[in-house]
Amino acid sequence: MIYFPYVSKRDSIPGERKVTYMLEKLFKLKQNNTSVKTEITAGITTFMTMAYILAVNPSILGDAGMDQTAVLLATCIASFIGTAMMALMANLPFALSAGMGLNAYLAYTVCGILGYSWQVALLAVFIEGIIFIILSLTNVREAIFNAIPLQLKGAVSVGIGLFIAFIGLQNAGLSVGDGSTLVTIVSFKESFNTSGISALLAIIGTLLTAVLYIKRIKGSILFGILSTWVLGMLCQLVGLYVPDAAAGFYSLYPTFAFTDFSKLGETFGQCFNVDFDGVGIFNFIVVIFSFLFVDLFDTLGTLIGVSTKADMLDKDGRLPAIRPALLADAVATTAGAVLGTSTTTTFVESSAGVAEGGKTGLTSMTTAVLFLLSMFFAPVFTAIPSFATAPALIIVGFLMFSNITSLKIDSENYTTAIPAYLCIIAMPMFYSIAEGISIGIISYVVINLICKKWRDISPVMYVLAVLFILKYIFL
Repeated sequence: MIYFPYVSKRDSIPGERKVTYMLEKLFKLKQNNTSVKTEITAGITTFMTMAYILAVNPSILGDAGMDQTAVLLATCIASFIGTAMMALMANLPFALSAGMGLNAYLAYTVCGILGYSWQVALLAVFIEGIIFIILSLTNVREAIFNAIPLQLKGAVSVGIGLFIAFIGLQNAGLSVGDGSTLVTIVSFKESFNTSGISALLAIIGTLLTAVLYIKRIKGSILFGILSTWVLGMLCQLVGLYVPDAAAGFYSLYPTFAFTDFSKLGETFGQCFNVDFDGVGIFNFIVVIFSFLFVDLFDTLGTLIGVSTKADMLDKDGRLPAIRPALLADAVATTAGAVLGTSTTTTFVESSAGVAEGGKTGLTSMTTAVLFLLSMFFAPVFTAIPSFATAPALIIVGFLMFSNITSLKIDSENYTTAIPAYLCIIAMPMFYSIAEGISIGIISYVVINLICKKWRDISPVMYVLAVLFILKYIFL
């Protein structure tokens, strides 16, 4: 007979203290006025709001001819690498994954309209990542971040709030396309058992999440996601929600199947297996710089917006850990291209974890580990419906939008306030963080020049404005 030694609760405390001490030393939890529980909850919340990328990215890049399972694995691994580096190098609660918009650009513009192979497109992403690593090791990206005026940085946060709220409304199925007004509210009567009930559940989830947040319930955003998902499964059980795969409405119940890991070989290293026949060098350079511009300012915009909301900027509007954060982003892009996915970038959904109290790299490390684990249980995570994560984006959008009070608009600073306003409205209207920053910077430089306030303009801002104008002309 084998006897197992009895271990009392008291005997287990030293081990627990060692883990807590290690986490404290690594992530400086007390210094940032946070706890292990808060950080892990925030990391789970961030992952839950980002989990949709595990379903969306393989679908989009699959249209470019890539194997969807391979893209899923590449996305998980690249997300883990980038987010873990963000945690360990920068100690910031930001998560990374394949950027929305950039994946669509690769699939539908580079591979679709231009007709390049996906291998050529991944090579462009790889070269872009190498350029970013070089820029991150120098002061270039850091200088750009620091050159943007403080009020314009506040506007970026507000604009991102509107942008992700708009994404949330779309994911909920509440905001739909319309021929005459471009967007309108969904018709609840038509297709009630699919789009109608999904939109209604998103509304219920938003209200529930709002009440939980107002009541200061820890993990309110995470509970909102899970509660909305459970309500959806109950609706499917009683027949109110009817799956229709052809229309994009799938079963809400997770399937417990494993992933075929051998598929990764179909994309791994394929960015170096390129046939340049029919690929013009000028057009290839244009593609590289298109990825470069969008990734650079999407990343900077996200770092500015989320850092502002988390009160991480110093009195001069600078992010102390900006260089390692940018380096983590650059390395993740390069690794992602080798693995077989589009540009890996810092996700604006990181603001969901920040809203839950995440302040350190323990938040992002939690998200990174979940991305790694999701390779084994991908069907479970990809079963989270978009209408369940939509309430989180809508509520976080409000929290970021609340920074508008910090802009302090008056007649003395219209030369900054108006560009800030243009930056804010451009993000949701043009569906791009990068375009919002572009419009904000160009208008800031032009307005201040005309108003004879050229001394207030940083030399870097002049350079950025010219580059953005050239981008619109040539790209």
